Amino acid sequence: MMSEPAFQRVLLKLSGEALIGTQGFGVAPEAVARIASEIHEVHEWGVQVAIVVGGGNFIRGVAASANGFDRVVADHMGMLATVINALALQDALEKAGSDTRVITAIEMREIAEPFIRRRVIRHLEKGRLVILAGGTGSPYFSTDTAAALRGMEVKADVILKATKVDGVYDRDPRVSPDAEMVPRITYLDVLSKGLAVMDTTAISLCMDNSLPIIIFNLNVPGNLKRVISGEKVGSLVAR
Repeated sequence: MMSEPAFQRVLLKLSGEALIGTQGFGVAPEAVARIASEIHEVHEWGVQVAIVVGGGNFIRGVAASANGFDRVVADHMGMLATVINALALQDALEKAGSDTRVITAIEMREIAEPFIRRRVIRHLEKGRLVILAGGTGSPYFSTDTAAALRGMEVKADVILKATKVDGVYDRDPRVSPDAEMVPRITYLDVLSKGLAVMDTTAISLCMDNSLPIIIFNLNVPGNLKRVISGEKVGSLVAR
């Protein structure tokens, strides 16, 4: 085990797509179990972890709106999808041995606790993993923005944005094979260059409150632990 983690409290942003595995839709138990194992390992290290999970493996509010649903209705559907993912992740984490709480921005007391900032912080201080579902509870805001907001509310040291690419690239690597990864970039450069790191509202919130973001590849086993240990993994977005 490494000596000391570089961060004591982190906000981990997981996309819904991370839970798909190879099946193309929904939740793949083996994918959730692998992610839960990595989270449990850093949690056992003593790191306080709050997780914001997306719902794109079921539905995206923006896409559903473009296909004819009212935007508010579509966003509410997306929020409910994040709750499904949060429950799946909770089950996998508890099977791995972690004590967890699912917290939702929309009240559904039979299956989760409502978001109360002080209670969430207390859960973290008591060594519980907290899974934050339901986005911000308001339409027109993405789960990226929810991650930025919750990260500031719980006073996280950093936002860890788990993706399927190694970090931030100067161009879209899917279009430009010679695109280069940028190990460090400023918030303003992300915004001015229109880089698809997080949405502009999330980046602006982090910039205004000096909350750093690390983008890393979750598909590489052990990367989460490497990032938290302070290794130069992925891309850092800061001032």
